[in-house]
Amino acid sequence: MLFLGLGILLLIMKYMEIGPVALWDWWVVLSPFGLAVAWWAWADWSGYTKKKAVEKENARKQARIDKSRASLGMLPKKRK
Repeated sequence: MLFLGLGILLLIMKYMEIGPVALWDWWVVLSPFGLAVAWWAWADWSGYTKKKAVEKENARKQARIDKSRASLGMLPKKRK
């Protein structure tokens, strides 16, 4: 996401001819988009995306369990 935001910012600066970015070559301005594609490809290939999704879902599940235990007056389990 960082590369995408940087790419959009540089693209706007190049188009509006703001600052030193106006003098840069187009390949330099567009390179963050290529880096974003490379990052997403690596994240999907390595399983990083799936791992983060599973961690998020497990955290939501644990929060629901803790909330249910609290409403029943039970102490939540201590996490390691």
